[in-house]
Formats: sequence, C-alpha cells, structure tokens
Amino acid sequence: MRRYQLQFFLAFLIIIILACVYFTFGYLPARASLLYGPPGRGLSISQIIEYSSRLLLHGDQLTKPLNPNASEQPFSISLGESVSSVALRLQQAGLILDSQTLLDYLIYTGLDLTIQSGEYVLSPALSIIDIARELQDATPADITFVILPGWRMEEIAASLPTSGLDISPEAFIHAAQTPPAVLDFVPSSSSMEGFFFPAAYVLPRSTTPDQFVDAVGRNFALHITYDLKTGFADQGLSVYQAVILASIVERESIQDEEMALIASVFINRLNIGMTLGSDPTIQYALGFDSIQTTWWKNPLSLADLKLDSPYNTYIYAGLPPAPISNPGLEALQAVAFPEVSPYYYFQATCDNSGYHTFAVTFEEHLANGCP
Repeated sequence: MRRYQLQFFLAFLIIIILACVYFTFGYLPARASLLYGPPGRGLSISQIIEYSSRLLLHGDQLTKPLNPNASEQPFSISLGESVSSVALRLQQAGLILDSQTLLDYLIYTGLDLTIQSGEYVLSPALSIIDIARELQDATPADITFVILPGWRMEEIAASLPTSGLDISPEAFIHAAQTPPAVLDFVPSSSSMEGFFFPAAYVLPRSTTPDQFVDAVGRNFALHITYDLKTGFADQGLSVYQAVILASIVERESIQDEEMALIASVFINRLNIGMTLGSDPTIQYALGFDSIQTTWWKNPLSLADLKLDSPYNTYIYAGLPPAPISNPGLEALQAVAFPEVSPYYYFQATCDNSGYHTFAVTFEEHLANGCP
C-alpha cells in the first residue's frame, strides 16, 4: 500500500513540476508576447521569463493612460542619458505612474536600445506603451529651413513639402505677393522675389505662411546695413534697384570672388545706357522648362534671346522690372562695392572652371570665345 502511495505522490510531483515548467517556459512568454509583442532579440531565456512575468504583473498600467484629459507638455532627452534616468524623469514630470513599469516594457521589447535624444511633446493621456513608442522618434518642435542663394520663389516653394513646415507651396506663393512692412524699400506692387535672404532659418513647425514671409523679410532688412545702402547710393541705385542687379549677379556668378568684377561690368553698361545682355533674365522670363525640368533653361536658343519680355535684357536697356532670384550677401556686397574696371563684356572660360574672361571691347570679347 505504501508503495502505491509513493508512486502516486511521485507522479503527482512530476505533474506539478511539468506544470510549473510549462507555466514558466511556455505560458508566461507566450502570454506576454500575445499582449505586448515579441521580446527583444538580445534577451536571454531567463530574461525573457523574468520580464514576461513583470509585464503580466503590471497589467493595466501598461495600456491605460495616467490622465486621459491631460494636455501635452515638452520633454527632452539628453544625448547619452540612461534609460533609467529617462523613465524616472517621466514619472517625476507626471507623464507616467511608475518608472519601473516603463523600464520593464522597454527592456522586454528591446526599445531601450533605440531611444533617441531630442525634444518631444508628450502627454499623460498616452499609455506607457504609447510613450515608449514615441521615444523612438524625436520630432523637434523647430525645424531648419534653408534658402539657397540664387533660388527664385518657385524653387523655395518646391522645397516646402519636405521641409517639416506645414505650409503648402500655393499658400507660400500667395503670402509672398505681399512684402512685410519692414521691407519699406520694396514697391507695394512688387512681390517678395529677391528678398528671401538666403540662410538657414530655425522655425516652429506651426509657422504660418505670413509668419514665414515676415521672418525672412526681417532677416533681409537686418542685413541691409547703412554701409550697404551707402554703397548702393554711390552706384546711383536705390535699394530695390540694387537688389535687382544683385539678383542678376548671383545667377551669373559661380565663383564668389568674381562677383564684384561681374557687378562692375553691369554697372559700366548701365552708366552708358547699354543693354545688360544677361541670360538669367531671359531664363527667368521663360519660367519652368518641362523638357529640362528646371526653372533655368540652359542653353538658350536664338528664339529665346528674341523673347519679347521686359525681362529680356538683350532687347531692353536698363534693369528688368523686378529681381529674378534671391541674392545672397556676397552678391549684394558686390553691387554696393564693385571693382573699378574698364570691362563691358564677360563670358565663361573654356575649361568649365566656373570662372570668366573679361573684355573691354566686343572684338576682344569675340576673341575670348572658345574654339
């Protein structure tokens, strides 16, 4: 009888052990994986069991927000900050109930290895799981928008959809038709073309089209110093006329060190009533070329050179009616302080270096042509 009792006891013990083994190695990981996703690849079997158990013990803390009606607040993570420090500060900021719960979830999923430093906007209305996922992508509250020298407004507009700003190209073009008051030297009938000062602008993502135009306009006005205005006046140019000429110099120049010499050629031509003869002014008048998919068609055809447009500086003497691009500071300085030269002509050198040869007479200009 005792033998049968012992056998029964051993069998029962084996069943208990097997049940414990299944519960530990089978049920707990499977249940945690079902509820919270698969464990991170870097976890050992013992760690999977440990963190699976912890997550199941936390229960609703992982999926229920601390305060469903709470508002958002900023939260920053420093470069190199430990995950435990981040979790503790989230608890201290009132964004989560328990830092250990978040830490356990991050380690279980492997997300502790991919948290990004940066600026976040978080809310207690998010669950711990939601916050853990938010920490994988630092979306800054501000973005950096770059305007390149020589761009025309349409090129600026084309860069907006991928910039991070919530401004459509159409809304931008519409806002740019009305220069801000700070640009009091721009005629009321003119657009902002020419006055989008090339720079890197740090702007809130929520910036409106009008705010964007105002910010860029203010930056332009800041760069038009007394010395620049005096330099423009010395050349017989108003600020607006100087910007028109600088926009041409910007498009004609590849090497910055030549800008002052190129500016001198155009000023020499203006002083004697000679046409400027600038290809970029015709390119601007032609607009977008669907074949070359560019706003700056090159080369121009003979028919293009005969285009009847006030921007055609081969036909009409003087400056075109408005800027053709947005010049940078170097081009503006070149117009204010041009080199003193006898030149009336220039053309690109034949070595594709971006430099030009300059000539006093048309005959010299022809002799400088490429073979």
